[in-house]
Amino acid sequence: MTFIDKTARSQTESIAFECDLNHPPEKVWRALTNPVLLAEWLLPVVDLKLEPGAAFLFKTQPLPGWDGTVNCRLLEIEERRKLSYAWVVGDMDTVVTFTLTPTPSGTRLTLVHSGFKPHQKQNFGGARYGWNMMGGKLVDLLARIS
Repeated sequence: MTFIDKTARSQTESIAFECDLNHPPEKVWRALTNPVLLAEWLLPVVDLKLEPGAAFLFKTQPLPGWDGTVNCRLLEIEERRKLSYAWVVGDMDTVVTFTLTPTPSGTRLTLVHSGFKPHQKQNFGGARYGWNMMGGKLVDLLARIS
């Protein structure tokens, strides 16, 4: 189970990853929506409510050039199928979408992070690197939890 980067080489607006997981959609969904589990593979989350339009934050240690905060707003939610939210860092206003598709052996998880502007190449590269790293952490987490 590997997080596979499906982003086309010429692509600069959206990042795409895919992973076939040997876990049922319910378990994958829990890892995407449970604040304790999110903190283990993605970032600590504040005020997450699984309701369209609900605002929440991912909050971590600040880094040079970033205060450690991601402002989010839930855009779409279909339980155990789709989760989409605005992902805003500074002037970068993008959208993260997770899609879960049941498979005979578990779940195909697709992640698309879209909305990067042409002048945001550094943000695009950083997000691509980050999702690859965090995707590996998600795979590891799913293997550890029941």
